[in-house]
Amino acid sequence: MWNIPNTLTTFRLFLIPVFLVIFYLPYSWAFFAAAFIFWLASITDILDGYLARKLEQSTPFGAFLDPVADKVMVCAALVALSDQYQSMYMTIPALIIISREIIISALREWMAEQGKRGNVAVSNMGKIKTAAQMLAIIGLIWQYDTWMNYLSFGLLYIATFLTLSSMMQYLRAAWGELTKN
Repeated sequence: MWNIPNTLTTFRLFLIPVFLVIFYLPYSWAFFAAAFIFWLASITDILDGYLARKLEQSTPFGAFLDPVADKVMVCAALVALSDQYQSMYMTIPALIIISREIIISALREWMAEQGKRGNVAVSNMGKIKTAAQMLAIIGLIWQYDTWMNYLSFGLLYIATFLTLSSMMQYLRAAWGELTKN
């Protein structure tokens, strides 16, 4: 169970409270450090899946924990950013993204119970959405300058659009099962 991919996933979970503490520190370097920690957690997200496949170290524990770590990490960052920005321009996309994660997690669990988990497997659109989301969050955490903030908000809105689009894609794929009597 304790292989390299699972260790990276567990490390990502450990980074969440570290990220939150640093994010709220009253120092000028705190946003950069918090952005770096979120970036590091994002890199472990990429690496754990790659290594699990490459090293043939996929485990049921990793298959369970990886998406949980991803969702908790993103939700923690979006809640912190909503608190920081205190703006509907941050809060509405954050709520959409968090809601989609809950809906799709429930849908995947339900489809797995129906023996149709493959119908709602991660798609390329979901991967692109995740990349845009991670880059947006890193930029919004860092708050380096006005230009980066505008670019990060643009990426957040692209990620939000992809979030809704991929959710619709997953719901369409599951619709036959959802509407069966």
